[in-house]
Amino acid sequence: MLRTRAWTVRRWLATAVIGGLLVGCGTTDDEDGKGEAGKKTEVRVAPIAAARSVTDVHKVTVSTPEPPERVVCLVALCDDMLAELGITPVATNSDLLAHPGFLGEEAAAKIPEVPGGFLSPEVEAVLKHRPDLVIGLTDTHGKLAPALKGATVFWPVRPGSWEESVRYLRDLAALTGRTEQGERAERKFREKLAAAEQNPSDRTSLIIFGSDENFGVAAPGTDVTAGLFPKLSHYPWKSRGVEGSYSLEEILAREVDVLFVETLSFGGPAGADDSLAKKLAANPLWKRIPAVENGEVHEVDAEVWAKGRGTRSLGIVLDEATAKLR
Repeated sequence: MLRTRAWTVRRWLATAVIGGLLVGCGTTDDEDGKGEAGKKTEVRVAPIAAARSVTDVHKVTVSTPEPPERVVCLVALCDDMLAELGITPVATNSDLLAHPGFLGEEAAAKIPEVPGGFLSPEVEAVLKHRPDLVIGLTDTHGKLAPALKGATVFWPVRPGSWEESVRYLRDLAALTGRTEQGERAERKFREKLAAAEQNPSDRTSLIIFGSDENFGVAAPGTDVTAGLFPKLSHYPWKSRGVEGSYSLEEILAREVDVLFVETLSFGGPAGADDSLAKKLAANPLWKRIPAVENGEVHEVDAEVWAKGRGTRSLGIVLDEATAKLR
């Protein structure tokens, strides 16, 4: 069992995000690693109509008297969706926008940061920005709802699959009136995913996360990014619940060809010395994994791969993953 701080945060980022629904959230996590690989991605995008009220994929109704313009993001999915719609948040607690695929470091540094971090954002600081809409995670930030009531609109989200992320994007596009931007972003992602699944790799891949020698395996059903991988490669990993994971012995037995490593950090970007792969390198079993032996261990940006979960982040994942899986 993993008891480290890294696991606690990743649990909130991957498992608690979907409200404890550990399997079956739009993905299939079978032992063969095929998941939804047999289902072809539909590239057709239905029109989005502007609306003052939407009911999301988890039956949460959100209403705003006018199209929201001042949005505070307490979860990176919010930043991702706003970027797709051409909107900048008035405040955020995510580092996602600093990625060059979003705003870049210079522009992102101008956006105020919500103090208190991901787990405990300060209500007073949120309201200081006079938001029309605040978007956060259901289980993590739902406790803020009473304090925000009457002052702003709070939207609790809990994406469990890429399909759900798309639904959230469409709903936000409707609320903001950015319908054309929403349709364009959805179409671009669907076309990219459909193209990637046309030529899947026969190699076995794996995504692991952590901040020290204790690590977790990202699995479809509890991780939106991992839910893409049965379409891209052989991905024989399934969720083992909130506290479960895989041992290095099990990973070694499955002969992983390509490893993607998310190094989780606290208080800023991870440095070279913080690399999870580097810390695991001292373990003799790690050195025997085919991906390690063949130089196919790839450190990825955890802000995008672990936290983003929107169409732009997932599009970046597709670009990076398919290039390494060829």
